[in-house]
Amino acid sequence: MLTTKKTDIRSLDLAQLQQHFIAMKEPSYRAKQVYQWLWEKSARTFSEMSNLSKDLRNKLDENYAINVVEVNNSQFSNDHTIKNTFRLYDGNIVEGVLIPMDERMTACVSSQVGCSLTCKFCATGYMDRKRNLNADEIYDQVVLIDQQAKQNYNAPLTNIVYMGMGEPLLNYANVLKSIERITAPDGLNMSYKRITVSTAGISKMIKKLGDDGVKFNLALSLHAANDKKRNEIMPINEHNTLKALEEALKYYYSKTKNPVTYEYIVFNHFNDEIQDAMELAKFCKHVPCKVNLIEYNPIQFADFVNAEGDKIDAFSNYLKSQGINTNIRRSRGKDIDAACGQLAVKQQS
Repeated sequence: MLTTKKTDIRSLDLAQLQQHFIAMKEPSYRAKQVYQWLWEKSARTFSEMSNLSKDLRNKLDENYAINVVEVNNSQFSNDHTIKNTFRLYDGNIVEGVLIPMDERMTACVSSQVGCSLTCKFCATGYMDRKRNLNADEIYDQVVLIDQQAKQNYNAPLTNIVYMGMGEPLLNYANVLKSIERITAPDGLNMSYKRITVSTAGISKMIKKLGDDGVKFNLALSLHAANDKKRNEIMPINEHNTLKALEEALKYYYSKTKNPVTYEYIVFNHFNDEIQDAMELAKFCKHVPCKVNLIEYNPIQFADFVNAEGDKIDAFSNYLKSQGINTNIRRSRGKDIDAACGQLAVKQQS
């Protein structure tokens, strides 16, 4: 007996959904009601759609799927960070993190199952990339983490960072669609200014962000401002050199006028000298920017060590002396492997 695969209803935009309803001999305004249930009200089943007839809900259930993401497991850090493993509809697992702070609640979400970039200091880079996440799977992570923030800390989500598993710009279309749904008035209606997409540095896709006139924030994981060192820890730099990134960032800024954030992990005896700070300061002159100096979080696959505190302070002070807006970011969730660079699925069930 042949079985017909159900259509992922959230893969359809409103116009496409309206065409499907017309084909089902249903009034097109019903499509708008369903669309509202899916994206504004985050419905996880058709049975929740109470303003539809039971017959229509059954018809939708027979022909369409809502491929919801489920919380598989949650771990609570001593600093109140919550790390989640999320189970996708096909059984794959990704991780996402809620980072609570006094002034904001931040969700760190994944964009791919695994990663293909093999950055030497990042646990996800030691996994294979299995597939891209769909836009609705990214959206679901935000919804679930927002629910956690409200349930555990009585506060809604305020910020979203695409800094979980995967390289967002290698899943470009789905990442942008997820942001469109998260920010849309008929979606979650969050501000673009509260969303940051982090990239390891895909030059041509940074230019495409400029062409598309994106409104969200862009962060570049830099970690070294000379090609020799960056090649050593980030193989992607061999095809996306600092010169190529410079050109892409200048183009991006010319189109969007959005300043860029540089993420810089300070490794002991690797990139923690004043000479390294001088090279970074020079790179910072290309476009308006700020720098986040990040504490390194150890992983079992690599031997890197965090720089000494006085080295990080000296590094920061030099950048500030050059007029560069610089912050030192302390790790959150390190005790449960939820900190930056530590996400890698260990638990499959």
